[in-house]
Amino acid sequence: MALPRPVKAVVFDMDGLLLDSECVYRDALITTAAEMGTELPDHVFKRMVGHTWPGSAAVLRDHFGEGFDIDALRTRSVELFYEVADAGLALKTGVVEILDLLEARGLPRAVVTSSRRQEAEHHLGGHGLLDRFDFILANGEYPAPKPDPAPYLAAATRLGLAPAEVLALEDSHNGVRAAAGAGMMTIMVPDMLEPTAEMHGLCIRIARDLHEVRGLLEAQAPG
Repeated sequence: MALPRPVKAVVFDMDGLLLDSECVYRDALITTAAEMGTELPDHVFKRMVGHTWPGSAAVLRDHFGEGFDIDALRTRSVELFYEVADAGLALKTGVVEILDLLEARGLPRAVVTSSRRQEAEHHLGGHGLLDRFDFILANGEYPAPKPDPAPYLAAATRLGLAPAEVLALEDSHNGVRAAAGAGMMTIMVPDMLEPTAEMHGLCIRIARDLHEVRGLLEAQAPG
């Protein structure tokens, strides 16, 4: 299936799409919950994927109850996460290759993430990728978080393009909802979450990895 329109820019999510970080977040949270004498089921973590911290905290509060020390869970799990992250988070397959293609074609590229800027710069900088993106929009730098379309509308404005001219790549349900709600061509590359009927309806394609997305872009005549 060809892309429905010429792509004039590509916007990437970060966690779970560029970086294999969601599994590290999950393991840190599960370990911390165990240290606190309780259990964080996988289905609860999956409800957190694609949220900023306030959204994740709401999921945790709903599961554990108001008396649970969510702040302590966050603090300790962040410590455990950075024990791994400081050694370097693995890149998802196909990241370098798709960036090479976009650079060769002169197509703008950006990151729209629910993570904070310091985290985005740390994680991407560890792979020397910061200068491979025109800009990063991080948590707090747009009016409302995903699944609101605001992050992607802000990216389109900064790119100087109509949202329909931009390809958005996401791995989470909330990210897909945000990108599609902004009117962007949206492809889901699943990581922790399986595509649902809703995702199939919102996306122009569900791709197995970024190599598949790169193939779609290669098939598009250079602009």
